[in-house]
Amino acid sequence: MLFTCAPGCIDPAHRHARSGTGAAARVAAKSPLTAVPRRKGGLARVDIHCHYFNPEIGVEVASLEPMRHEPSAIFANEITRKTNHEQMRDRAAKLSSIEVRLRDMDRMGIDIQAISPAPFQYYYWAEPRYGADLARRVNERIAGIVADHPDRFVGLGTVPLQNAELAVAELEHAVDTLGLRGIEICTNVNGLNLTDPSLGLEKFFRRVQELGVVLFMHPNGYTQADRLTEHYFNNVIGNPLESTVAVSSLIFDGVLERNPKLKIVVAHGGGYVGHYWARMDHAWRARPDCRTQIKRKPSSYLKKFYFDTITFDPDMLRHLITKWGADHVMLGTDYPYDMGETDPLGLIAQVSRLPRAEREAIEGGNAARLLRIGKAPRRRKA
Repeated sequence: MLFTCAPGCIDPAHRHARSGTGAAARVAAKSPLTAVPRRKGGLARVDIHCHYFNPEIGVEVASLEPMRHEPSAIFANEITRKTNHEQMRDRAAKLSSIEVRLRDMDRMGIDIQAISPAPFQYYYWAEPRYGADLARRVNERIAGIVADHPDRFVGLGTVPLQNAELAVAELEHAVDTLGLRGIEICTNVNGLNLTDPSLGLEKFFRRVQELGVVLFMHPNGYTQADRLTEHYFNNVIGNPLESTVAVSSLIFDGVLERNPKLKIVVAHGGGYVGHYWARMDHAWRARPDCRTQIKRKPSSYLKKFYFDTITFDPDMLRHLITKWGADHVMLGTDYPYDMGETDPLGLIAQVSRLPRAEREAIEGGNAARLLRIGKAPRRRKA
């Protein structure tokens, strides 16, 4: 995990971008892609999982000590904190410089990134209205990047999930005004499951379904990780565990039952749940307390989720494809983090017996369809 630069950082190598102002106007002025882009010999390659850090906002909130709220920082030993600091020194420009990003995309063979906020810019810990203001400015900057490079980027925004009404309002603004193609959400809100009744997020999920946009679900460390402080375990083990808990909660608490058209992409190959789903099905058959909200076996709802390719092993990636379908797997890199995949095309190429049509779908076709790349962004009807 990377962390923010020191307040007032003026290192020219970081090329800190300014927060977007007038982003909505710039988006509207740019002509959208008119067709699903193609490269010679196939469809464009789309990275569904990559992050952008807004350095101006990072400097603004630094005095509030945001790392006090981050499980990835709380549950870490000294060597992990030192390694994170060194990683920031080496990779900070990749998070915020579009020029560096474009060069890296070309090197990796990526045509389009679906850029989403760096996970530590969720800001769910902030006072709700300030959190909504931060989300608005994060989203405006991402929309501005898309407007400046409409052939290379589409945007995924953020919303203040600590307040359901404000989250819905920012969702609508991000989609209808800024033209973003979806929303990135964490796997929990300040340690509460996304389905916790106190959050009241049912209205948010319902509105996401109505708008037909993507939810990209990305963890930021396990929140009860006293036993995961050594060896970077809160990322290595904790992040996949967080995704597994979140997906299981959405299934067993009936969110997918009530919102069957939700399009949710789960980071890091879906965590553990995509590889050990049968235990959930057995529990559903064996126990009444596993059937309180859902009418069908859990794996039938799991089939509705989408997964990125960040598995680090072609056999594991082959398992995802075989079990959940090539149409539910999408190329992802986790750019620019050290826990990301630096050769996503090479990993996909190692998957045995993968037909060309399925490979093209995974490399870009599925993301283009889900994110409506090549189609005009949604606009609020007059």
